Amino acid sequence: MSDPRTQEAAVAQRLRIAIGGIALEASTFCPHRTTLEEFSVVRGEKLLARYAWVREDWAADVEWLPVVHAYATPGGPAVPEAYDALEAELLAGLDETLDGVFLDLHGALSVVGREDVEGALARRVRDRVGGRTLVSASMDLHGNVSRELAEAVDLITCYRMAPHEDEWESRERAARNLVLRLRDGGRPLKAWVQVPVLLPGERTSTRDEPARSIYARVPEVEALDGVLDAAVWVGYVWADEPRCRAAVVVTGDDPEVLRTEAERLARSYWDARGAFELVAPAGTFEEVLDVAVDSAARPFLLSDSGDNPTAGGAGDSTVTLHALLADDRLAARVLDVVLSNVTDPVAARACADAGVGAEVVLDLGGHVDTTAPPVPFRGTVTSVDHSVGVRAVVRSGPVSVVVTERRAPLHREAEFQALGLDLRAADVVVVKIGYLEPDLFDLAADWRLALTPGGVDQDLLRLGHRSLGGPVFPFDPDPPTPDLTPVLIP
Repeated sequence: MSDPRTQEAAVAQRLRIAIGGIALEASTFCPHRTTLEEFSVVRGEKLLARYAWVREDWAADVEWLPVVHAYATPGGPAVPEAYDALEAELLAGLDETLDGVFLDLHGALSVVGREDVEGALARRVRDRVGGRTLVSASMDLHGNVSRELAEAVDLITCYRMAPHEDEWESRERAARNLVLRLRDGGRPLKAWVQVPVLLPGERTSTRDEPARSIYARVPEVEALDGVLDAAVWVGYVWADEPRCRAAVVVTGDDPEVLRTEAERLARSYWDARGAFELVAPAGTFEEVLDVAVDSAARPFLLSDSGDNPTAGGAGDSTVTLHALLADDRLAARVLDVVLSNVTDPVAARACADAGVGAEVVLDLGGHVDTTAPPVPFRGTVTSVDHSVGVRAVVRSGPVSVVVTERRAPLHREAEFQALGLDLRAADVVVVKIGYLEPDLFDLAADWRLALTPGGVDQDLLRLGHRSLGGPVFPFDPDPPTPDLTPVLIP
């Protein structure tokens, strides 16, 4: 029989690591405001169930303590009372007895009237748990890393792919590195440097050069002796704050290697600033619609990039819907057109109440993003689904419009199939997105990026940034050469 004292000692040596976070990608140019009701909040076992790696061998002797994680679909800034309630709950679940904290963040969280929300959150977490506890953060590569954030956490990393096919791998890396350092190695050093370049994801996809080569270098740096992790952030272009710009952090134990490699990554990003191009041919919506109508490629996808709710758009802009309904060529050429989606709770519920086959008259969209007015829309309800709020399809002539109660974009073929829409049989599909997610990218015979106005406008100079805190490319097309010497943070 084993000695109970030995068992007690083993239990006492188990690491105690809390898990939590608040994640929202928020455009300060979007008129939408994110309320508490729009956050999906998980706690307890449901929170642990998000992370398959807690059951991996390397995590076996860790007591994972789920606190709270809140995520909202990208949109406008959170209202202060919503954020404050979530932050208070997260902080209340932390204390100085913890060995570690894993923070699952985004990096582009904005709250009305505040700046650098994640930096302030990380500082409050640090104050709550004290200096002995190690804190590790995982982030989206479209987040921002201020000096306050870099100083408040001990380890920090981000995705290495855009589209984000490695987001769960990145979270696991952040947690695994935390466990590794708690077991052996202690608090690492960080070489941090910001790069005065701020570009959208549609110009920095890792599918394309120069981002592909820059990000291919990241795991090579990570593999060097004296390095634990390396990360490059693009930054979030649709917020107007001084922290918004590209950043590099290299973490490890060899100060010279960390500084050298962080500066090399930062320099490569700076030097490539003029080479970043849009991921697809682009133009106004009218221009790209002309191409789609005349093309033989089917289905032909068009991205309504200015109202992309996965980047922070309101999701109810009617710019593209007005243009489609005004285009007589679509009916004349017997084209099948799908537009996904217009967020309008009142219209979605009206479609559901009327039922499939009913004719409805809607005052559709344009209630939050008023770039274009609501559309007086008369059509027939062809489908209704209640799996994620109300989703309905209503058709007028050649155009089928997906109307949603909630701000939840459709980016997977199966979501359209559930609504009775066969995208492969369509001629033109308009989606509210920037670069196409993998499912849509594989499905498209051809595609174009529509440079539409909205909260996440790709025409960056049209947005009107005022608070970036100095020259930043491309807002300053000829900025002075920056000092890219990294700051070493203990």
